[in-house]
Amino acid sequence: MSFEFVSQDSVGNECPQEQAASSTMEASELNKCRGMDADEFRKRGKEMVDYIADYLENISTRRVCPEVEPGYLREKLPKNPPMKAEQWDTIMEDVENAVMPGVTHWQHPRFHAYFPAGNAYPSILAEMLSAGLGVNGFSWAASPVCTELETVMLDWLGRMIGLPKKFLPYLDHTANGVGTADEYFEETEHFGGGVLQGSASECILVSMLAARSEVIRRMKAQQPFTEDGVILSRLVAYTSKLAHSCVEKSGMLAFVKMRQLETDDNYSMRGSTLAKAIQEDRNLGLIPFFVSATLGTTACVSFDNLQEIGKVCAKEGIWLHVDAAYAGSAFICEEFRYLMKGVEYASSFNMNPNKWMLVNFDCSAMWVKDTRILTAAMTVDPLYLQHKNANNAIDYRHWGIALSRRFRSLKLWFVIRSYGVEGLQKYIREHVRLAKKFERLVHEDDRFETLGHAIMGLVCFRLTGSNALNQKLLYNLNDSGEIHMVPSMLNSEYVIRFAVCAKNATDDDVETAWSIIRRHAVEVLKQMGNRRESRPEVLEKPPEKPLPAENKLPSEEEGDVYISPPEEKVKDEARVRRESFVRMVSDPKVYFRRSTNVPRTRLLSGTSISGNRYLTRATSFLSLDDCSDDDEEQVPE
Repeated sequence: MSFEFVSQDSVGNECPQEQAASSTMEASELNKCRGMDADEFRKRGKEMVDYIADYLENISTRRVCPEVEPGYLREKLPKNPPMKAEQWDTIMEDVENAVMPGVTHWQHPRFHAYFPAGNAYPSILAEMLSAGLGVNGFSWAASPVCTELETVMLDWLGRMIGLPKKFLPYLDHTANGVGTADEYFEETEHFGGGVLQGSASECILVSMLAARSEVIRRMKAQQPFTEDGVILSRLVAYTSKLAHSCVEKSGMLAFVKMRQLETDDNYSMRGSTLAKAIQEDRNLGLIPFFVSATLGTTACVSFDNLQEIGKVCAKEGIWLHVDAAYAGSAFICEEFRYLMKGVEYASSFNMNPNKWMLVNFDCSAMWVKDTRILTAAMTVDPLYLQHKNANNAIDYRHWGIALSRRFRSLKLWFVIRSYGVEGLQKYIREHVRLAKKFERLVHEDDRFETLGHAIMGLVCFRLTGSNALNQKLLYNLNDSGEIHMVPSMLNSEYVIRFAVCAKNATDDDVETAWSIIRRHAVEVLKQMGNRRESRPEVLEKPPEKPLPAENKLPSEEEGDVYISPPEEKVKDEARVRRESFVRMVSDPKVYFRRSTNVPRTRLLSGTSISGNRYLTRATSFLSLDDCSDDDEEQVPE
């Protein structure tokens, strides 16, 4: 494309000389503002690929965690953005000087915190292609392949992990390893399907909102004159105390009560515990509507008993969601599928290929048995988003919260094809083998113990001693920069989580990590021993003024208490209100002042909009403290 710049004199005549000069100057300035042209992109793109490859190949030479303090970056960057375009070399220099010092290296061979952050070269290339295409696949019409590849990938992935056929998008071809074509055609009605969300948190929230919408619809059919808000105030959801925090957050956002149930000795939520809680809440006049069970808890990769929980949910007519964010990837290996027993009772299921299937974040897979319920809760359909194929195609904008949608399925397609199912199985099994190796090393040292079992790629261990002792050990390990792990609490015991995370983790990596842990354990035990020996001398000194309770640190002998990080005093009134709101939503005992609530039912009569007379019952639930002598008598059911 060419541009013609025209200059004129004072009487409006064109000046060819000024025109040429102006054209050259403005074209030059325009090029400077374009940022990067195709030729430079080719050059810089190749350099970036080299930079990423060099980074990943040499990542072990870096410190695992950064040595920076909060706010470090503000001092390294200018106060104001640049008015003129900067050279690309200058930008990349700042990547090393400003960005890299603040990076926690999740792909480091001694990064053993949280869970793996999926990363593989085919996935990185898919991200590059997705960014280059620059599509926004909120509907089929917006980019047909973006929608259709996502559907195919959710079908592939569901078959790979052995999901029941009712969850899968397609029933028109043979199911690889899941069932035969004839078995699929036995279905007279099929409404299952899958979608890619941004995170497991989104999957759980969307599932809860769908369940909430459905139960309100059902209740309204039974009690048409009851306000939605009245029904909403009685809804209660359930999960275990070891479930991810996003389940409780979903309850907050959905404005429903949430009960966190105790687990058994194997850190598993059981059906009997759930059934008891449901009955208690029904007696209080609440409406149980949603259960989130976990396969592979964050704390210790324990597994809720789906078989028992599923039967309870089926009996009670409650939506069962299964969160398998981490462990779900392992179900591509048949030897782990016994842990899914009972998944046929679920209404929805999610897992994260971006954790343990070499796919880069973000990529969370979610399936539902009845997509009609999901889309009914999520659909908003303005004219400018409608298209002529809407009745014959999927519009994923109706399957989640966000309208804009990235081309995430490219990552799954590239990775599955590049590794094959067998390659991914080998990767999972190697991580499990290395975790079991670490567990054996821990058992060989009588100073340490493990809690739970290393079923997959995580080991929870601790020094035999107090919580404070173990927190001191973890602080020393992380401060050293040699290794990175995070803690968890299991039945009031502080444990250290060792997760196998690196894509190409080896036996040497596990042995090196264990050597680092043992070396720091010796130092910590020595420090604690010296403190115990010196304590009598300290006690002979004049007593010091006691510290305020909030500043007091427990001694290492206080086994039931660990040294928690200092907390700021709450000054923000909005934060105080939020905390009060969370307690009200999460704990039915806060919502109802006493457990002696009784239903108060009155007969209401009136005339509807259509002119028909009606007679109906209206029920409210009051604490006995709120009842007065002049209340009307309860109407018999």
